[in-house]
Amino acid sequence: MSVRLSLAAQSGGFAVPSEGRIAVFHPRAEHDLSALPKAQLLIIQPFRPDHDHFAAQGYDCAPAPEAGAEYSVAVVFLPRAKALARMLVAQAAAATRGQVLIDGAKTEGIDSVLKDLRKRCAPSAPVSKAHGKVFWIEGGTDLSDWLPAGPQQVEGFITAPGVFSADGIDPASRLLAATLPVKLGRCVADLGGGWGYLSAQVLKHDGVEELHLVEADHAALACARLNAADPRTRFHWADARSWKAPGPVNTVVMNPPFHTGRAAEPSLGQAFIAAAAAMLAPSGSLWMVANRHLPYETVLAERFAQVREEGGDNRFKILHAAKPRRGRK
Repeated sequence: MSVRLSLAAQSGGFAVPSEGRIAVFHPRAEHDLSALPKAQLLIIQPFRPDHDHFAAQGYDCAPAPEAGAEYSVAVVFLPRAKALARMLVAQAAAATRGQVLIDGAKTEGIDSVLKDLRKRCAPSAPVSKAHGKVFWIEGGTDLSDWLPAGPQQVEGFITAPGVFSADGIDPASRLLAATLPVKLGRCVADLGGGWGYLSAQVLKHDGVEELHLVEADHAALACARLNAADPRTRFHWADARSWKAPGPVNTVVMNPPFHTGRAAEPSLGQAFIAAAAAMLAPSGSLWMVANRHLPYETVLAERFAQVREEGGDNRFKILHAAKPRRGRK
């Protein structure tokens, strides 16, 4: 929680400069950054909804640090993914002249990061609050071994720290790809396409002339540009729930996210279904995979005239919906 950031700034131990660039790595929409001078901040956030949240408030935003950039101080909000968290701390330390503040909940591995840093440097005494901790280290600390050694490869595909299914092809996506019909139509959209596995499989189908890969995670999309590289592919850094297709789509494929934290949020997948129905041609089809326990059939029946389960296993179900109903928002 950003209350820890405020406590650190108020303590005087973390020195907020009156001039110079302050980089804030991966803040989420719920974080309050008012303890920092807005005019000096650069928000580094690759997740499009959070990026757009801060941009709408007038913050200077970027999806990733610029090569060679240098900051006066930096703030890192730890993500839950261990490899990504360490990469962000290392990037911040390498690019910062002053202090690097690290904030995280216990569930995001803050204790592990603090323990590991104590073996490398002299972090400040942590401030504990709201089931988490905040502390700071000196910029310039060499953490280069926390950076990826090079592109991460999984079964011939490129992935990156922190992206969904970074360590292997997601079994649900693999199942969906194996179930897709031979004919998908001229124009296909892959909503929440991640690092591009499903799109790469769609491109193997005859008759596909245009493929729109829509992904909110900028890092995953960068991988997708390599994994689904093809003149027919259009890449969109966007929230699939609000993205508008340039024209009618014949088929939508998707393995939608169903949580932002630890608890399942079926409303995410339901919003993906609504977006798919809105962009499909009158005779278009949606092919999606979901965990068996997720209740998507009701919203599918509301949005489509035909809904069938076309396959799956004990963990996942493949759902096919056709003929989107019009007049619904």
